[in-house]
Amino acid sequence: MNVHEFLQLLATPMTGEMLFDHLSDVVYFIKDAKGAYLVVNQTLAERCGTKDKQAILGRTSAEVLGEPLGKRFTDQDQQVLSTGNPLISQLELHIHRSGLVGWCLTTKLPLRDKKGKVIGLVGVSQDLKVPDRDTQEYRQVAFAIQSAEKHIASPPKIAEMSAWAGMSVYQLDRRMQSIFGLTTGQWLLKTRIDRAQRLLSESDLGIAAIAVAVGYTDQSAFSRQFRTATSLTPNQFRFASRNAPR
Repeated sequence: MNVHEFLQLLATPMTGEMLFDHLSDVVYFIKDAKGAYLVVNQTLAERCGTKDKQAILGRTSAEVLGEPLGKRFTDQDQQVLSTGNPLISQLELHIHRSGLVGWCLTTKLPLRDKKGKVIGLVGVSQDLKVPDRDTQEYRQVAFAIQSAEKHIASPPKIAEMSAWAGMSVYQLDRRMQSIFGLTTGQWLLKTRIDRAQRLLSESDLGIAAIAVAVGYTDQSAFSRQFRTATSLTPNQFRFASRNAPR
């Protein structure tokens, strides 16, 4: 018996929903050709501010989360649905209605019918793990990490970080993925955006000055990158962070 024959024997379709309901660090969903939710796990529902999954079904991310938070996800969906190209391990900062804010890696894959037409998508967003800094593995790259953080206003090239660590670029990448769940390039991007978030929240520096402080000579390039990662412009993030309930 092959997997297709096996699945046809099941009393109800295997969507993965029950399995993913038990994973609190993973958001899971299936969407239709319009980008509306067909299946969600409990984690997604709770991060959208509800314990009732039914309240989300049939709605798009933009309808559930509103502007501007949900629009980025809906735009992502439409890109996958219209092109049939998957989105793989996209580093994103998710800001949910529940108040939870955190980095994750998002993957979305197109779903096709028997004729090859894209009829929906399936996706996951997995929270980044917190690295254990008290390990030999971390200590081997600690100098490179600390040096990069210290010089984030002039962010190093990946080759520079690998030289600081005494490793090849490939070796450093493998080590960073093991520790952080990120490639070296993704870690550098996250570090720059994290620094920018703190400056936006805790200082009165202008956007141009913050852009320079995190290694961008072009304010518009910084704003585009910040919005890609967070779905908010720097000014929107500053306003939201200073007016959030405490």
